[in-house]
Amino acid sequence: MEQEKIVVGLDIGTTKICAIVGRKNEFGKLEVLGMGKAESEGVVKGIVFNIDKTVYAIEKAIKEASDQSGVDIRVVNVGIAGQHIRSFIQHGGITRQSKDDEITVEDVERLTQDMYRMVVPPGNQIIHVMPQDYMVDYEEGIKEPVGMSGVRLEADFHIITAQTNAINNINKCVRRAGLEIQDLILEPLASSLAVLSEDEKEAGVCLIDIGGGTTDIAIFYDNIIRHTAVIPFGGNIVTNDIKQGLMVLPQQAEQLKTRFGKAIAEEASPNEIVSIPGIRNRPSKEISVKNLANIIQARMEEIIEMAHTEIISSGFENKLGGGIVITGGGALLANLKQLVEYMTGLDTRIGYPNEHLGKSKIDAIKSPMYATAVGLVLAGFRSLDEREDRIRESREQNRATKIKRTSSRNFFNDILTKTKSLLIDDLDDKKEY
Repeated sequence: MEQEKIVVGLDIGTTKICAIVGRKNEFGKLEVLGMGKAESEGVVKGIVFNIDKTVYAIEKAIKEASDQSGVDIRVVNVGIAGQHIRSFIQHGGITRQSKDDEITVEDVERLTQDMYRMVVPPGNQIIHVMPQDYMVDYEEGIKEPVGMSGVRLEADFHIITAQTNAINNINKCVRRAGLEIQDLILEPLASSLAVLSEDEKEAGVCLIDIGGGTTDIAIFYDNIIRHTAVIPFGGNIVTNDIKQGLMVLPQQAEQLKTRFGKAIAEEASPNEIVSIPGIRNRPSKEISVKNLANIIQARMEEIIEMAHTEIISSGFENKLGGGIVITGGGALLANLKQLVEYMTGLDTRIGYPNEHLGKSKIDAIKSPMYATAVGLVLAGFRSLDEREDRIRESREQNRATKIKRTSSRNFFNDILTKTKSLLIDDLDDKKEY
């Protein structure tokens, strides 16, 4: 039963490793049973650099989530990110044997599987193949070709690749922690499941997920993923700027950013001063909140500018009726929404992962910093492309129909066999007579 299915999402991030256990309730909403997190010390900009530290953090997060939920965790959905992620559009097609027969689910799946076999640069491998629009006998702009008649079936595919070494290191860490990977999912795609509505994806929307090491971008239009990108800057580089600019400790820089930081310097009071303890019996240090905001704004403007460049290069800048949705830990920075709107000219909102959440005992789960982890759980119940769900349903219906036909055929064959047997017996009786 779908209600009894339990899915675990494991977000291996730059600042934290988070595990979430969830199931669907009777209303189809996600019910979070448990959550565990640990500080991530072995990951830099989304890439695993220290296997042992990452394994330790995964084990700690999984144990906490397991204890809280009472579930023995063995299989997980894992997110992948990092500046090694590449995406491009590729055209593919197949020729069917008969133009009279309808295009089937099997034809569509054969075309998609063919794309997984395409040649990519050495050291990379394909992690997602996502169809854009289909073409049947050179008729363009078809979203769902199943049921149509035609010989030539083609499509444009959004191909996402990742470095083989990065994938292997994630696999190694998860296996050493005693777990199996059910699916490896690009993190912005997972986040999109948690924070975007169907209307936004239909109208056109850009998701900007500001994590600790990277900023991930996903653009949707007409309910289809159109563009993905990874910017190699995130919240950690802002913290580093504060540390260097104000000459404070890394922990102090992080606290200054989260408690007093603002993305727009004009919003900060020039008279507001924060006093922080000095190092090793030195006098306390006074920090101007205005100076802090200037440092933060300079770096955030750079990140937003790079994200805006990706939006322009995608060709969908003028098709984003849903504007921009910001999520991830970086979305909690004060005045960031206004800065994004000012720099891009697009309506912006903060994305909280409560779009598909039901009642939960863990309130912290509703923070944007857990959007990816929640999305990884949702990916166990929903497909990244809703057309895959319809294909799966169609396949199951076809299988059920075949079983029904086979049962009916066997039933009638049994009747014919018995009738034939009775006739033969009757003839044998007459011969004896």
